[in-house]
Amino acid sequence: MSDTLQLLVIGPHPDDCSIKAGGIAATYVEAGHDVTFLSATDGSAGHHEMGRKELAARRKRETEDVAETLGIEYDVFDIEDGWLEPTKENRRRFIRYIRTVDPDLVLGPRPNDYHPDHRYCAQLLQDAAYVLIVPNVCPDTPPLEENPVIGYVADHFRKPAPFEPDVVLDVTDVEERKIDALHCHESQMYEWLPYTFDELESVPEDDDARREWLADDGLGHLSANTEMNVADRFREELKARYGAEHSAEVTHAEAVEISEYGAPLTDERRDELFFF
Repeated sequence: MSDTLQLLVIGPHPDDCSIKAGGIAATYVEAGHDVTFLSATDGSAGHHEMGRKELAARRKRETEDVAETLGIEYDVFDIEDGWLEPTKENRRRFIRYIRTVDPDLVLGPRPNDYHPDHRYCAQLLQDAAYVLIVPNVCPDTPPLEENPVIGYVADHFRKPAPFEPDVVLDVTDVEERKIDALHCHESQMYEWLPYTFDELESVPEDDDARREWLADDGLGHLSANTEMNVADRFREELKARYGAEHSAEVTHAEAVEISEYGAPLTDERRDELFFF
């Protein structure tokens, strides 16, 4: 690998990359590495008032704001939200895209998840994994010389198997940057998610007040409802990595479970890819 690492985070919808790996992404950027986010769908289903065309355009603009805020690249596939399928056409699209980015590390969802887009995004990533190095698959795009390490981002689902992290990372130092990225997802953070949790009335109108709410009650509510508080869930793993004194001060963490379908996470690669 070169001195500059390439991180690719693939999310089913435009907000998923920021929620699940915004801290890892911000840390990579601060260390001088390259980061690309990909939303596998256009995010056009998730709203209680806006229609698909208007919402897709709005959510694309929000990803552009995230890209500027974090200093990353952000692409969005034109696949309709809610209708992602693990077809041959979409598999080819994943293969070509991943080859073009040529990542050292790819992060995405696990196959067992509540939403079909999440499940099929994971399936497409799994199906693309090995054949990224096979020349006769999508020969119009040069194959990778070696497979990237592939990791799953944290979730709370327990069947058929719970999330078991191989790496739990302290991202407290970049928590504000992650919240800044989440703040860009206005239609999701301040409209759709509060609507689904019946919390719309608690969302402030003022932009600064919204940002403060998101960092406090809003983000806490999100964590409570989706069991996303990784730091508390995996405090023992943080202690093993950082020591008892450091781990006790971690307020925000992100976790990765390594997929068997990518390159193995050797000790050398662990130190290179998870350097913080």
